[in-house]
Amino acid sequence: MSRVRRIYAEKRPGYDVAARQLCQELREALGTEAISHVRIFQRYDVEGLSDAAFESARGIIFSEPNADTLYDETLPQLDAQLLAVEYLPGQYDQRADSAAQCLQLLSPEQAKPKVACAKVYAIEGNGVTGEMMEAVAHHVINPVEARRASMEKPETLEMQADVPADVAVIEGFTQMSDKALGEMVARMGMAMSAEDLCFCRDYFRDTEKRDPSVTELRAIDTYWSDHCRHTTFLTAIDEITFDDGRFAAPVKAAYELYVETRKDVYGARKKDISLMDMATLGAKALRRMGKLDDLDASDEINACSIVVTANVDGRDEPWLIMFKNETHNHPTEIEGFGGAATCIGGAIRDPLSGRSYVYQAMRITGSGDPRVPYSRTRAGKLPQRRITTTAAQGYSSYGNQIGLAAGKVQEYYHPGFVAKRMELGAVIAATPRDHVRRAQPEPGDIVMLLGGRTGRDGCGGATGSSKAHNAQSLTTCGAEVQKGNAPTERCIQRLFRHAEFAQMIKRCNDFGAGGVCVAVGELAPGLVIELDAVPKKYDGLDGTELAISESQERMACVIAPDLLERFKQMAYEENLEATQVAVVTEEARLVMHWRGKTIVDLSRAFLDTNGVTQHAEAEIAAPDEAAPYLTKKPDFAKDRTVREAWLAMLSDLNICSQKGLVERFDGTIGAGTILAPYGGVYRDSPNEAMAALIPTPGETTTATLMSHGYDPELNTWSPFHGAVYAVTESLAKICAAGGDVSRARLTFQEYFERLNRNKLSWGKPAAALLGGLSAQLGFGTASIGGKDSMSGTFEDIHVPPTLVSFAVGMVDARNVVSTDLKGADGHRLALLTLPVDDALVPEYDKALMLYESLHQAILRGDVLRAHTVGRGGIAAAVTMMAMGSRIGVKLTDVAEEELFLPAYGGIVVELKPGAPVPAGLREIGVTTESATLSACGMTLSLSEAHGAWSEPLESVFPTDAKAKHTTAPFIPYETRSAARPKLQIAKPRVFIPSFPGTNCELDSEKAFRRAGAETDVFVFRNLTAKGIEESVEALVRGINAAQIVMLPGGFSAGDEPDGSGKFIATALRNPRIMEAIMNLLNQRDGLMLGICNGFQALIKLGLVPFGDIVETDDTCPTLTFNTIGRHQSMLVRTRVASNLSPWLQYTKPGDVHTVAVSHGEGRFVAGAVTLDRLVKNGQIATQYVDLSGKPTMDVRHNPNGSYYAVEGITSPDGRVLGKMGHSERSGDNLYKNVDGNKYQKLFEGGVDYFKL
Repeated sequence: MSRVRRIYAEKRPGYDVAARQLCQELREALGTEAISHVRIFQRYDVEGLSDAAFESARGIIFSEPNADTLYDETLPQLDAQLLAVEYLPGQYDQRADSAAQCLQLLSPEQAKPKVACAKVYAIEGNGVTGEMMEAVAHHVINPVEARRASMEKPETLEMQADVPADVAVIEGFTQMSDKALGEMVARMGMAMSAEDLCFCRDYFRDTEKRDPSVTELRAIDTYWSDHCRHTTFLTAIDEITFDDGRFAAPVKAAYELYVETRKDVYGARKKDISLMDMATLGAKALRRMGKLDDLDASDEINACSIVVTANVDGRDEPWLIMFKNETHNHPTEIEGFGGAATCIGGAIRDPLSGRSYVYQAMRITGSGDPRVPYSRTRAGKLPQRRITTTAAQGYSSYGNQIGLAAGKVQEYYHPGFVAKRMELGAVIAATPRDHVRRAQPEPGDIVMLLGGRTGRDGCGGATGSSKAHNAQSLTTCGAEVQKGNAPTERCIQRLFRHAEFAQMIKRCNDFGAGGVCVAVGELAPGLVIELDAVPKKYDGLDGTELAISESQERMACVIAPDLLERFKQMAYEENLEATQVAVVTEEARLVMHWRGKTIVDLSRAFLDTNGVTQHAEAEIAAPDEAAPYLTKKPDFAKDRTVREAWLAMLSDLNICSQKGLVERFDGTIGAGTILAPYGGVYRDSPNEAMAALIPTPGETTTATLMSHGYDPELNTWSPFHGAVYAVTESLAKICAAGGDVSRARLTFQEYFERLNRNKLSWGKPAAALLGGLSAQLGFGTASIGGKDSMSGTFEDIHVPPTLVSFAVGMVDARNVVSTDLKGADGHRLALLTLPVDDALVPEYDKALMLYESLHQAILRGDVLRAHTVGRGGIAAAVTMMAMGSRIGVKLTDVAEEELFLPAYGGIVVELKPGAPVPAGLREIGVTTESATLSACGMTLSLSEAHGAWSEPLESVFPTDAKAKHTTAPFIPYETRSAARPKLQIAKPRVFIPSFPGTNCELDSEKAFRRAGAETDVFVFRNLTAKGIEESVEALVRGINAAQIVMLPGGFSAGDEPDGSGKFIATALRNPRIMEAIMNLLNQRDGLMLGICNGFQALIKLGLVPFGDIVETDDTCPTLTFNTIGRHQSMLVRTRVASNLSPWLQYTKPGDVHTVAVSHGEGRFVAGAVTLDRLVKNGQIATQYVDLSGKPTMDVRHNPNGSYYAVEGITSPDGRVLGKMGHSERSGDNLYKNVDGNKYQKLFEGGVDYFKL
């Protein structure tokens, strides 16, 4: 008899947002109306759970009684065809893991229950054929991560892992011929070249005098992969030839400058000419000139790092600012969600390993046209729409869960990205300088593995990302995609903010490409690694897999042996595992043991050769002189009137609105965002640079700017000019946002086709890097880091030549300038035009003077708003500025021929009335009260312009959703609660539990401290039964010692299983914790507050609206999935409907506030009787309102489709408040591009309740 219980959960009609979306997707993808309806059943198989716990779990973990229907063991009778889908064995399933975590809370004395999940799709329709079902399977199953699941229930969920065999020795390897080794490279799917493998043969034959193990060859292949060791970039370029021509001349000049600069930097030292040398020479030269005085140089290279002075609570302190860019092109191409999730995860871990806190991210991506029908998808490829949408889900899911503000999101569209997607993340981080200790590892030091466990995910990721793709990649590269676990990485981030912990670490590596063999292997010349000590996700992994697995969320830290116990204890307190896995040795060898045998024993000197130096030649082709991209009329403007061209420009895929993409990324978490992603009254002016306060414990005005520059069309025409203008554009955006170009620092991302031996192919990155060098030396600022990806090829198609420039600068938050026009009463507009020579290369000295002139005008307060000129020209720039607040523009001095030109480096500014035009700029027009665009005899309404701009990607990334309920009355309630505490307390204590997935605890703590409270943040530990029991006791103590309990926002257990807040609600239903909560509320006059995820937990418990912890049923209100079917992140207006609650004592009904929201399940749903009761009792605290202040169901203002536009509700006496809006994300200088009262005094209301 099976020991496994099976249960199915299905969303009820009205709640089945995902099923309805999938039905529409399938109709579009298959081009059929035969599918009439889709039902989705979430299947749970559970083993190792008591009967009582299983019954308890039915309505709080497996389902929500008010939103789901449950079916035990079997499905209901269906007139449909079924398809069951599950993850491949070994792939991380967050839903199953989170369900098991929640279930363990119900029976902590038992072993963690085993859970297996699957989705069962029921496809209904009379005309649905077997062929259609195969197409459905192709649509919903990515073979890289998932497979069809059996409908039969298993006897057990125990994984029957075979005991792996000993690692084999490759007998006869040292005697193999060159030909045989070449065949081995292909047979084993190696990334190294045949020459490299011959070099290995000679090493083992002549030095080690033995044959290697399989693990040794896999480890070497990983170590020397292009991803880890940049072998393409380090290839010696023996000869470079140049075509002649007008636009080729500056490339030759740049090469001559490069050769001369090498002489200055290297003197008589011989060094190969290589792409790497071209990429890094600028920084070396500028440092010699004394222009990189802020560089934080060290042997430990985790990320770009500069030293700055930060003002914290009025004191100047030395801080480090770190930044890094990272691509995950290969993984995202074959598995969009996981690849993109681990792109941002990997980008975070680089500066995190430098002991800094990552607080803002930028996502720059490249895709083919996602509107292309599925039927036109190339064989061996996933549809572009599927890749781009699942990648957006993956990146946003990870970033949102870990609590990282996405300051800028932009996707580029180009047919070359069909070859391989570009998934590029850049992050910025900060830490007090004295938190970072850098020391050389010494013999006897130990290496600690901190964080996640090891599985098969990511095996071969480094080598896989170094390969070109072919039609078989989808089915053969599955194990190369890592799986992310954001809550674990959040714990590491929080732990590294403790000065004591950070200062224990001598050196640290993240587990990115290469796994143990690289992450640990790079830490010291001599190491002995015990692979048996590496914590595993499951049994059955062999020594090779343990050595090269790239399972994520792991750090390798070198510490002194006497710090072992303290290191482990601090990790335990943050719910993290810490395990000693290696020892630093005197002898410079990398040694690995597994099952008592040595399976790796390699000389460090051999490993550090990076293999055979490759050789290549490059030919740099001249750009097409007949069609110079920068001065020719764009295609959208050809044979069209100015008005027609303007509308066509706004419909261009690389200019049109991406709001439906951008607003799934949390842009405000951390309470440091200065520029919201979209600004203006209507939130329609996109920002160009991201700006944020550095994450200090106190108040600060010290902020960072980060921008980027890139145009795939320009790069395709001329890689040299593309790189020059990538740098120029990134610096111009820094200037326009209020930064100082002369103090900016750069980092590059290169992405090119597989070069092989093709001279013209080699010429593309060579030209680009020479362009980058020209711009660095010309502007006097350096690229101090970068990342290359050199495998952008699929069969016969290639990615466009790509060099993305990221620029970073420091700024006083008070001087940050946004893009949305401010005044409609005749404010003058002026234009900075970039001076260029005959070859269309910037005249750098003149450009710097113009940027400095504008910078000084910004510091004087003369400039109100600014926007750079780029693709779409001046016309696009002024339209983006006008769109935010629907302020009209009249251009008076712009010729038709320059209106649409991509004049990169130019800047349009709005001047303060009475301010002079900055030196070197020219006045080009004025703002107007009429919401129109006027130029060259043409007038276009902003309404029509907005329509053209919004439409192109609406079907891919929708911004509109139809809400079923359209009534949203405003019924003010003005009777304050009579509830008052018996005791007055000068400094109330706030208890803030942080559960797995919580990400707003630090913002909440800061908000309460600012309001005058004492705070106590406790991290819930659930890795072991002992940890759970200790956490329950700590929660009881914390609640009993506090006057206020705050449940902060986040994604408890990843908003799983299939619903938000379940982990928190399950934990708080523990009888001892329930008693403490009810004692707080009923006996001690305490308060509770739940925001976002915390609100979701409160409503699942019944604390709102009932004021008591109850068993919920299908009549209870709930919070469910947004009507638009995705995460929504934006700034909205909310109106106070009732000041019954002490939390709202400093407001009055009718007050409107601007507040950040970020959630996927915020739609408040309740029956008519419940709604009427809430209104009557004054329990509807706040409502979403439109621009006129009226409650609304319009998704632009009510982001989730809540009934009655409810944003927050209270308990009957008002002392428990739950709300979706993140009132804790407030402070000086935040969201400067969005108007409104952003300070709700919510926290002051709660704290002062105990003082009055």
